[in-house]
Amino acid sequence: MQIFYAPQIEGDEYRLPEDESKHCIRVLRMQLGDELFLTDGRGNLHKARIADDNPKRCLVQIVSTQHEFGKRPFNLHIAIAPTKNIERFEWFLEKATEIGVDTITPLLCDRSERKDIKVDRLQKILISAMKQSVKAYLPTINAIQPFKNFIKSTHQADFKTIAHCNSWDLPPFQQVIQRGGSVLVLIGPEGDFTPAEVNLALNSGFREVSLSTSRLRTETAGVVACHTANLINGV
Repeated sequence: MQIFYAPQIEGDEYRLPEDESKHCIRVLRMQLGDELFLTDGRGNLHKARIADDNPKRCLVQIVSTQHEFGKRPFNLHIAIAPTKNIERFEWFLEKATEIGVDTITPLLCDRSERKDIKVDRLQKILISAMKQSVKAYLPTINAIQPFKNFIKSTHQADFKTIAHCNSWDLPPFQQVIQRGGSVLVLIGPEGDFTPAEVNLALNSGFREVSLSTSRLRTETAGVVACHTANLINGV
């Protein structure tokens, strides 16, 4: 199944942008009449047929549409500090998208070694992972936010959690969240959250949790949280 990202799709026809046209016709060697799929990243999966196999301006005709394709029965928001090595953070984004996540917010914490990110580049990674894993929902990635600002803002979630290693006597994440509820989990930088950050979160209604009996890297913790939430919800 070949999936292409078409965020502006409307009506019964769609012309692929030049990069997607080139990939479709020259790389994949698709031809007039071949079938492919388009998604707008908002849950719509369109089955289409190539009507003009121009390698720069490929035109496709919409055959059918599935709404809410692959919609999951819960909402997951992971707020996580980007790693110093950006490739590790990009790996997390790719795997979380493949598993299933709705929103990702990069956090700027007291111990953060990376202070900025390029959202446009990270967006491309999310799009690629969405297509590769045959999904029709594109996760939202926000601009990096200072931890204190994020905590003070309003977040609608049934289960607001903060994962850290400042204590080994914490309830497991999988025992705190429940099936069908919206989940928000905070994950700190390589040096973990400071005690002050943990206390700020607890005073704002978050529950502290453990993601593993092992001490995990930041990007691994993000993947574990993502997988656990999906597993609890039977996805």
